[in-house]
Amino acid sequence: QVQLVESGGGLVQPGGSLTLSCTASGNIFSMYAMAWYRQAPGKQRDLVALITSAGTARYFDSVEGRFTISRDNAKNTVYLQMNSLMPDDTAVYYCNRMLPPWDWGQGTQVTVSS
Repeated sequence: QVQLVESGGGLVQPGGSLTLSCTASGNIFSMYAMAWYRQAPGKQRDLVALITSAGTARYFDSVEGRFTISRDNAKNTVYLQMNSLMPDDTAVYYCNRMLPPWDWGQGTQVTVSS
């Protein structure tokens, strides 16, 4: 089973930036579309961005124009560059294969607050 490890979260002021990373174990990463999700307290987990195996990106919710998803297949890693962060971006961020998902990692907490 593939294991996912997310990192890069933290506390940042409104308007700030963070880059999240997610590394997958094994050597099948490059075959699949990957996605970032987020889950705010008391809410469901929502899709934020996805990137196909060929590198085509799509964004959801209110992040278009502020977030950029990318991948490095040689490193089995997908990234989420987050700019112009807002308090509503506060959540635990997870990555996973689009469908079907692998087992979820522990996520990385992003807190946007002054």
